[in-house]
Amino acid sequence: MSKVKVVFWSGTGNTAAMAQAVVDGVVAAGKDAELLEVSSVSPADLKDDAVFALGCPSMGAEQLEESEMEPFMEGLDSELSGKKVGLFGSFGWGAGEWMRDWEARVQADGGEVVNGEGVICNGEPDDEAIDALKSLGEALAANL
Repeated sequence: MSKVKVVFWSGTGNTAAMAQAVVDGVVAAGKDAELLEVSSVSPADLKDDAVFALGCPSMGAEQLEESEMEPFMEGLDSELSGKKVGLFGSFGWGAGEWMRDWEARVQADGGEVVNGEGVICNGEPDDEAIDALKSLGEALAANL
């Protein structure tokens, strides 16, 4: 049985909590999920996966985390064609530009952003964000 891999980077725990909510949504939809910190996987680990999720908070001037997530994404850039990708992350400032850039990057590489956009929240995910993340997990599971 296929499983949805949920790969994330988290500095304060907010994006980790978001990742767990995505996993909870996948499981609620009757599918298996695997929660993975980006430091424990490589882009090659997603090569054969048609559906997966990626999570990263906004860092610096609204960009992906530079030491682990950005290099991971660079390795995925040429591997996204035809894949369905769920995106999520938290932010503490700005207006979500890093997520819009990330969505455009996935689409430019031939991937499809599940639900058409990533799920973002300011700081710790509230009930509304948790519901959106669980819905993302359900949508990922439906695409397996």
